[in-house]
Amino acid sequence: MASDRNPAQLIRSLKELPESARGAVVSIGNFDGVHRGHRVLLGRMTALAQQLNRPSLVFTFDPPPLRLLRPEICPPSLTWMDRRAELLGELGIDYLLAYPTNRELLALTATEFFNELLIDQLRVSGIVEGPNFRFGKQRGGDVALLESLCNSHGIALAVVEPEMEGEEWVSSSMIRDWVTQGSVDQANRALVSPYRIIGCVSHGEARGRTLGFPTANLVDVPVLLPAHGVYAGRIVSVGSQDPNATGLPAAVNIGPNPTFGENTTKVEVHIIDFSGDLYGCELELELLIRIRDVKKFSGKDALLEQLERDVRIARHACSPQ
Repeated sequence: MASDRNPAQLIRSLKELPESARGAVVSIGNFDGVHRGHRVLLGRMTALAQQLNRPSLVFTFDPPPLRLLRPEICPPSLTWMDRRAELLGELGIDYLLAYPTNRELLALTATEFFNELLIDQLRVSGIVEGPNFRFGKQRGGDVALLESLCNSHGIALAVVEPEMEGEEWVSSSMIRDWVTQGSVDQANRALVSPYRIIGCVSHGEARGRTLGFPTANLVDVPVLLPAHGVYAGRIVSVGSQDPNATGLPAAVNIGPNPTFGENTTKVEVHIIDFSGDLYGCELELELLIRIRDVKKFSGKDALLEQLERDVRIARHACSPQ
């Protein structure tokens, strides 16, 4: 849940870059999810920053370059940018530069990217990357070129071997596959911190309230939704509207409502042991386990019996183990 550390300071453009961030030890990448593999690399990064007595800065791109280059294959994100800053702050990262991606940036060759951004603008003192790191136009730069450029400028370079999950590298794409399949418990083990979604509470059909299971209908969710199903969740925050909901268990239905003839995918959150008006607030929650598939019930009684079971399972999933 909450961390004692402050989020990494989120910087949206070089014009906002504080002088204290220049000369940092830097790592460049999407860092979507800030998963176990990222954490190994970032641990090496903070150690090098401490050794050099410099701040640490993650350089990422907003939006991801693939969103401009191949939007049809660009996957949904696992984390929104403010959440990424929180996760990085928990690991001791000082700054997160979410560089605005545009065609001019994507046209820079690897050497131009290195010289114009890393040297002239950021004045980096060290760089930490994985062995498959690529940079510059059409991903033309690799670790061998990066090492050559760092050597010529007297910049420390550390290349960190990837974290493994069986025979595969722990990666954001691996975690997206698990989330897409509904295997949020497996994704959570790779993420370390449970997978989160966020959205705005809007008016729905109010059908859950009439059944005795009121739900908050989430819209404008900016991250990847897991497979249709019912999930056990835990409320992280509800904006500033009702702190009493924070930390409570939830049963979360993601998908259509076939019992009532609805085919539209919805995110409906029943906050257990809570009664209050959350319309218009920003609701953030963790997803812990998948309880079951979405299914059509024969009638109201069968549905209510299943909802009671869902609540029991969700309550147990959120209790201290």
